[in-house]
Amino acid sequence: MNTDPIADYLTRVRNAIAAGHRVVEIPASNLKKEMTKILFDQGFILSYQFNDESVQGTIKIALKYDKTTKESVIRKIQRISTPGLRKYVGSKEMPRVLNGLGVAIVSTSKGVMTNKQARQENVGGEVLCYVY
Repeated sequence: MNTDPIADYLTRVRNAIAAGHRVVEIPASNLKKEMTKILFDQGFILSYQFNDESVQGTIKIALKYDKTTKESVIRKIQRISTPGLRKYVGSKEMPRVLNGLGVAIVSTSKGVMTNKQARQENVGGEVLCYVY
């Protein structure tokens, strides 16, 4: 059993980028599926596929690389709120990642969303990670 599944998700993506892999496979959960959808909508990954054949299921993520430099679109993916130290923010204190160029993924009472969406909907929540 994994103590922090979100940190495991982020580490698998980070390691796949460092190794230059095109596809990474991650054990699925509803929170991870929502995070994957946000990464796709924000243009950080090429595509994703949910596979529900086994009990838990898996998520296959196709990573996105720059065509000319062969460098990953995701420069950094960092866990913010950990099980030992949760990081909660209100709608007014919502973080701006890289002066608006990056994205903070936030778990709110209205679901998982980006920091910009949370600010628009005027809800706060737990800051899961920064991606830029």
